[in-house]
Amino acid sequence: MRSMMPQAGVPVRVMLCDDSPTARTAMGRVLESDPQVRVVGRAGDGKQALEMLEALPAAQRPDVMLLDLEMPVMDGMTVLPLLLKAQPKLAVIVASALTQRGAEATKAAMRAGAADYVPKPSAAGGGVRDPAFQAELLAKVKGWARMRASVPLAAPAARVARRPAGAGPRPKVVAVGSSTGGPQALAGFVRALRGPLPVPLVVVQHMPAGFTAMLADHLSRLGGPPAAEARDGEVLQPGRIYLAPGDRHLLVENTGGALVARLNSGPPENFCRPAVDPMLRSVVSACEGRVTAVILTGMGSDGMLGCKAVAAAGGTVVAQDEASSVVWGMPGAVARAGLAQVLLPPEQLAERVMGQFDPAGGAT
Repeated sequence: MRSMMPQAGVPVRVMLCDDSPTARTAMGRVLESDPQVRVVGRAGDGKQALEMLEALPAAQRPDVMLLDLEMPVMDGMTVLPLLLKAQPKLAVIVASALTQRGAEATKAAMRAGAADYVPKPSAAGGGVRDPAFQAELLAKVKGWARMRASVPLAAPAARVARRPAGAGPRPKVVAVGSSTGGPQALAGFVRALRGPLPVPLVVVQHMPAGFTAMLADHLSRLGGPPAAEARDGEVLQPGRIYLAPGDRHLLVENTGGALVARLNSGPPENFCRPAVDPMLRSVVSACEGRVTAVILTGMGSDGMLGCKAVAAAGGTVVAQDEASSVVWGMPGAVARAGLAQVLLPPEQLAERVMGQFDPAGGAT
C-alpha cells in the first residue's frame, strides 16, 4: 500500500470542512495558490467530511483537514474523534472564530486531538485576503503535513555557539518566544520540566486576544508550573509561568529588586503584538543579562534581535531544532545568526534549562 503521507515533491493534500460555501471557496483559493498544496475535497458538514474521507483511496486521502466547529448535521467536535479514528495520522487544523466562545471551543478541540488552529479572519481585517492570515494558513498546513509525515529535512547550515548552555551565572528569569506551532511546543517544554523553576518563566506566544487565556489554562493542566496571563504591575514569582496577553506587549522591569510585569499597547514589532524582541530587551535590562532565552517554532524572525541582546549581556540562548519545528523561522533565524548554544526539541531544551539550576549547572 502506498503511504498516505506526503513525500518530497508531492503536494500536501488538504480537505476543507465548513458549512459556508463562501469560506470553502475562499480558503481553497488561498491553499491552491501554493503549488505545494492541493485541495482534495470540500465538505459542508462533519458527516459529509467523514464519508468523503472513508471513500477516498488510501493514497489520495488528505494529509491535513481544515475543520470548522459550528456546522449543521454533524459539528466539528462530534466528527473530530471519528476522523482521527479513521485516519490516526490526519492533522486536523481547527478554523475558529476570534471570540471567547471560539477560544473555548478551540481549547476543547485541541484536547480532543486537533493538531492546531487558525483564527478565522474578520471582514474588517481583510478576511481571507489578509496576507498575514494567508501566510499563517499555508505555513500551518505544510508544517503539520511534514510533521505528521516525518519527512527528512535538508537543513540549511546553521552556526551554533560552542559555549555550553549551562555556562555563566544562574539566570534570574527564563524567557520563551514562540509562534506557529508554539502551543504544542510549549506544552512539550512545560511537561518536561522536572519541577517548578526557581525563577519566573515569561512567555510571548503570537496569539490574538482571547486565545492566550486558553493557552495559559491548557499549560496549567499539564501538571507542571501554574500558568496565567500576566497582569500589569504584578510581581513575578518563581515557579510560575506568565504569558503575554493577546494584543499586548509584555515587558519586565526591576522595581526595588523585584521583577514586575508591564503590559502596553505599543506599536507592533516584526508585525506582531505581543512580540518577543521587546520582552527580551526588557528582561536583559531588568536582570542585568542573567537571562535564558528559549526560542521555539514560529514564522519570521521575531526574537532574533532580542537574543543578540541576551548573548551580548552574557545570557544563554537555546532554540528548537528544525526537525521538531512546525516552522523553523524564528529558531532558524537565531541559529543562523550563531546565537543558539544548542538546537534541540522542546523536551530536551527543558532539560537544558533545568540543568542551569543544578549545583553543577553554573555559578549563582
